[in-house]
Amino acid sequence: MNTKAKIAVASAAVAGAVGLAAAAPSAGASPVPGDKPTVVLVHGAWADGSSWAGVTARLQDEGYTVDVVPDTLRGVATDSANLHAFLETITGPIVLVGHSYGGMVISNAAVGVTNVKSLVYVDAFIPDEGESAGQLSTGSALAVKDPSTVFNTVSIPNGGGNVDLYVKPDPFPKIFAAGVAPAKAAVLAAGQRPLAGSALSEPSGPVAWKTLPSWALIGTADKVIPPAEQQYMADRAGSHIVTVDAPHLSMVAKPGAVTDLITHAAGDS
Repeated sequence: MNTKAKIAVASAAVAGAVGLAAAAPSAGASPVPGDKPTVVLVHGAWADGSSWAGVTARLQDEGYTVDVVPDTLRGVATDSANLHAFLETITGPIVLVGHSYGGMVISNAAVGVTNVKSLVYVDAFIPDEGESAGQLSTGSALAVKDPSTVFNTVSIPNGGGNVDLYVKPDPFPKIFAAGVAPAKAAVLAAGQRPLAGSALSEPSGPVAWKTLPSWALIGTADKVIPPAEQQYMADRAGSHIVTVDAPHLSMVAKPGAVTDLITHAAGDS
């Protein structure tokens, strides 16, 4: 078989697979009228989708369709565009939830997606247009004079000098996961996804909280985004606010409280 023939066969196979996928129900399939909204969970920097496991299980037990979307952590515009494209595959109402840097992403990604009915911020940035995560991190335990004491850096190939930032294993439990069992915190540190360093200074685009209702959970023991900063952002957004005694990874430490807030947002969406 020549090269053109191989390409034709491969293309036909892909087309067939796409057709089958379109015919089959997906995680974001159209809900029956009266069904619960789809809950889309977005993790933040130095985490992955597994950080939502406790919340996901509880929401599924309550009958919600849950999509845990991987955040590539390349930058606000890129990450938001990826999430926006995913949201457009879902029909029916959506409750969009972001943790930490994920708050930057959901704020941008939901713009123009008419079936996103509410936003939920969990220990998260709630930026205004033009603001960066770095600007909103004043007082963070990560904002140290010598970043090498907190971060390991890995050069991004063809990244123009940009680097991936990993939180060192020793400060990770102290900063992110105080109150989480040490063994579990160590597992989370080992599985963290890095954030491109440039993402911290990348400004937000237009934000969806100006036209959508929002909810905010503030962990009072958060050392990554100081509670006072979270309170300021949530007040500015007019969010319904709940406080819990939890570290930055409140969805790991207090998944029940996070789930309750999401279901309240879903009930009002």
